[in-house]
Amino acid sequence: MEEDGGGRKQETTTAAAASKAQREAAAAGVSVHEWLQHVKASFLGLVGKVTARSEQEAAEADMRAAKAQVEATDEAEAKKKRLADG
Repeated sequence: MEEDGGGRKQETTTAAAASKAQREAAAAGVSVHEWLQHVKASFLGLVGKVTARSEQEAAEADMRAAKAQVEATDEAEAKKKRLADG
């Protein structure tokens, strides 16, 4: 009977480790997605600045890029928090 009880404990530990690994992998995926959103926002901001016809349009492109990066970060943090809580 000791083996049976010990086996169950090991299964529980293994399941917990697998669950933790899944959460960490999902968090890494969220981080990669966040990074890609930052790159996209930076690229679109740069294109906006290059094609701007005035200083005001260039400044607006910068602001849109910064806003998109902040939104990407906020979204990623919320997803990571849900992963950690769940």
